[in-house]
Amino acid sequence: MKTFEDRLKRLEELSDLVRTPETGLEKAAAFFEEGVRLARGLEKDLSKVERTIEILVSEKGEDGEKPVLELFPELEESDSAD
Repeated sequence: MKTFEDRLKRLEELSDLVRTPETGLEKAAAFFEEGVRLARGLEKDLSKVERTIEILVSEKGEDGEKPVLELFPELEESDSAD
């Protein structure tokens, strides 16, 4: 099975191919169909990872506290400024 990144790259390639004027209608439809299948699979994979992260973040650590993740501090700063 290809990696998530490989499949995402292929989806980007398909998107470019569909938009190319030289791509015929039948080819564009086939590329579109492949892209939809890839997008659904990628979305499913992202959902699984998201659920795993939610579980890990909601679990209390050895100290009895939930972990504090500062993944995007710049976003949190802009949210509090609103």
